[in-house]
Amino acid sequence: MISRFVGDWYRALDEHGTEEEVLGYLVDTNLRMTFPEGTLTTTEEFLGWYRTVVNRFFDEVHEVTEVTSSIRGDVADVKVRVNWQARIWNPPAATSLWLGFDADQTWQVVRDDAGRLRIRSYVVDALHPMPGSAEL
Repeated sequence: MISRFVGDWYRALDEHGTEEEVLGYLVDTNLRMTFPEGTLTTTEEFLGWYRTVVNRFFDEVHEVTEVTSSIRGDVADVKVRVNWQARIWNPPAATSLWLGFDADQTWQVVRDDAGRLRIRSYVVDALHPMPGSAEL
């Protein structure tokens, strides 16, 4: 169930899902998401980040390579390893750049009042560039 949830989250990101769709994966309050560019603690901050990335990255593919979880009361502590590849274009460059990284992440997943899984905490612990990748 957790592995499917993780895969669904990344599918929504790859497809540049609607704001409503991606917010459906997150808790409404007490959110904490830590990315290389900073920490977000509200859904409004997340939406600002999301709007930026969907307009910056294209041809995104996230391939989940490992998911391990342990249940602690009503919280699932989840370790995720995901391979992320995308392209970016920095105007006025003549060509786009390829990005490829393996990301190690730590999540906390909880159930909402309706029993749906939601991300409460999402931390990018490390980014390992693939050979030939441009820098972020």
